[in-house]
Amino acid sequence: MNYADIKYIDVANGPGIRVSLFVSGCTHHCKNCFNAATWDFNYGEPFTEKHIDEIIEYLKPSHIKGLSLLGGEPFEYSNQQGILPLVRRVKEEYPDKDIWCWTGYDFEKDIKDKMLTTWPETRELISYIDILVDGKFIEELKNLSLRFRGSSNQRIIDVKKSLDTNEVVLWEERGTI
Repeated sequence: MNYADIKYIDVANGPGIRVSLFVSGCTHHCKNCFNAATWDFNYGEPFTEKHIDEIIEYLKPSHIKGLSLLGGEPFEYSNQQGILPLVRRVKEEYPDKDIWCWTGYDFEKDIKDKMLTTWPETRELISYIDILVDGKFIEELKNLSLRFRGSSNQRIIDVKKSLDTNEVVLWEERGTI
């Protein structure tokens, strides 16, 4: 897997101060995507164990709230395989830090109904993700007043509660930024 960028201090992609990984490779090709350069799976540099170690180190301070996974598309199959070693370590070393993930795929139709039944990597990956922002960016539904998403069709999903109840449970912000 290649990655486009690692932001070691990010306040735009999830609540609080975070570390963000932007993976390369996306087949959605949303009109006016904010990160179209990352559509190419070969864009950027190879994501290695060294990068995982760096991210783990940057997550260490108590003021860092968690990890954000963006793209490109983290749920492309090859990217799932590349992300798994990172999210495993994050949850092993920092079980109280949350993991947010942005995907153009639909949680029910694509991830639950297809990927979870096709790829064991998806089952493991989704088990580590706390919050999933799903849905393709749709230019005609763009809304700059939305927090943590670009268009009104996108949802902020509490993954654990959604899997437990077998219905989509939206994330509710609890007074902390």
